[in-house]
Amino acid sequence: MQPEIIIAILAAGAVLLITYGVAAKPPQDAVQQRLSQLVVTPTTLEEYELQQPFFERTFRPLVKRLSKVGRRGDQGGMIARTDAKLEKAGYPGGLRGADWMGVKILVAIGFAILFFFLGTLLLQEPVIGFLFAFMGLGIGFVAPEFWLGRRIRARAEAMVLQLPDALDLLTISVEAGLGFDAALAKVVEKMDGPLVDEYRQALAEVRMGRTRRDALRDIVKRCDAAPVANFIGAIVQAEQLGVPIAKVLQIQSTQLRILRRQRAEEAAAKAPVKMLFPMVGCIFPTIFIVILGPAVVTVMGGGAGL
Repeated sequence: MQPEIIIAILAAGAVLLITYGVAAKPPQDAVQQRLSQLVVTPTTLEEYELQQPFFERTFRPLVKRLSKVGRRGDQGGMIARTDAKLEKAGYPGGLRGADWMGVKILVAIGFAILFFFLGTLLLQEPVIGFLFAFMGLGIGFVAPEFWLGRRIRARAEAMVLQLPDALDLLTISVEAGLGFDAALAKVVEKMDGPLVDEYRQALAEVRMGRTRRDALRDIVKRCDAAPVANFIGAIVQAEQLGVPIAKVLQIQSTQLRILRRQRAEEAAAKAPVKMLFPMVGCIFPTIFIVILGPAVVTVMGGGAGL
């Protein structure tokens, strides 16, 4: 091989090595790699909006606009009363009083359109369709209130069911030597649910400087459960009178066990009455068909033969 060719090959290899060395990124140490993983790359406004759920991108802006109409027509503090109901329901979907009015208006419009098309298609009369639309408008405006009331009752029932277990853990923590706030923090750490969420909010308010008495009393306003209100009242009264918290917790725990057993007995007593309706509506007709069916066929056959 000629020396000129060897020199050209070596020069080309040297150029390739220099290019690769310049283009290659310097190796990062472990700290730089960890920092690059923690740093969030900024996204544009369009990308951020596309990352949101479909409901957040479509329905929520419409609800916000319709809520302005609800604010204009607010009379007698309707929005304030609605906000109190939403607070007892745990603010579903992060909605407030004015937003809930927007939801009601949106649902009313949807029901009106649906009922209009149903009335027009079924009866082939546009006038009847408009009457159905007005009916759907009223039903759609009232229907969310029934859902909200059901949500409040479900949340209150969940609090009542969770209260005995939370109270047992609270009693054990206090008897182990923890203070009431530390024991409440232990309950918040170990459990989850609507009642624990209220305890978490009360603890946050206490840490921000609010008195424990006021923070606990606000739990009663945010829930619609009598056992929870009685428990909070006993704790506040014990704090005012200087009664040991551990003794009050033991008494409340015993009473809640008795109430839970009574609720179980009440549910067991109601079970036969609730079973009566499906038995009458579903089981008895089939039994009558099986028993009386052959007799009816025989009588009809005999009558036909006559």
